[in-house]
Amino acid sequence: MAATRARVSSFSRNVSTVTSQNHGLKHGPNGTMFISSGIPDLDKILGGGFSLGSLVMVMEDPEAPHHMLLLRNFMSQGLVQKQPLLYASASRDPKSFLGTLPSPASPKGDNKSSDLSHEKDLRIAWQYKKYFGEPQLNLNTNNGGQHDYCNDFDLRKPLDRHFFSGNNVDCVSIKDSPNLTALQDCCAGFLAKFSRNEGSISSAGRIAIQSFCSPQCKYSNEEWHMLSFIRSLKGMARSSNAVIVVTFPPSLLPPSCSKRLQHMADTLLSVKAIPDEDKELAKLLTGYQDMIGLLNVHKVARLNTQFTT
Repeated sequence: MAATRARVSSFSRNVSTVTSQNHGLKHGPNGTMFISSGIPDLDKILGGGFSLGSLVMVMEDPEAPHHMLLLRNFMSQGLVQKQPLLYASASRDPKSFLGTLPSPASPKGDNKSSDLSHEKDLRIAWQYKKYFGEPQLNLNTNNGGQHDYCNDFDLRKPLDRHFFSGNNVDCVSIKDSPNLTALQDCCAGFLAKFSRNEGSISSAGRIAIQSFCSPQCKYSNEEWHMLSFIRSLKGMARSSNAVIVVTFPPSLLPPSCSKRLQHMADTLLSVKAIPDEDKELAKLLTGYQDMIGLLNVHKVARLNTQFTT
């Protein structure tokens, strides 16, 4: 009986045979490269992670700050892999946020302690997880302290200071900024370090912007100014080896502005709190009592293709 052969087209890359020398990068289809979101299940849903050169937007839930879990894991994963990070928020001291980043989980040597940790860890209920069988993508998930493509993180343990005490982290406060010019200049200078004109990829950059359009920012009422900034940010990301993650509160924006921001995103996510005692939802989801939130994937980046995004 003839052995089954995988279908390989001249227009597609055989992902399983292509590896990257950089543990923080992974080859994807159509010549794309991925970096990890810091959450293994989310990487599987997205086909490998966040595409280099893409803009990821996360819609915040006004009822709960679950979007912070996505942002923290994204930032921690980059710092563990020694990928430079630019973080911006409306806080007066954004650098203090680095002290809340989670640390990679301990190795699975002690099964008992690992089981207890797994039970107590704060988790997000992935809406589509029940549809997955055995993992088919080799995402090189690592539970230890080694710098691999994707780590599991212990939300109870803070990240060691040596990961963000060097020169690979820049923090910017946008609280008192009258406009977005200063932030745009910071992003442009940061992304210039990861230009795609240099050929080979030695490292990837990460930009995390928390609560863009929040009322604490003086520019929050300038709708077209904010849209122009995001459009410019997306253009700069395209020509760089970096990923930009922006969280924003759609409930505080005019519907037209919120829809335009969602349309400009390459990857669009939202996180919502699970309502208490939702009997219909409890029937649909396994382990409902242990879940605190639902992650919705509204759009997945399609770079280097003829599909519209």
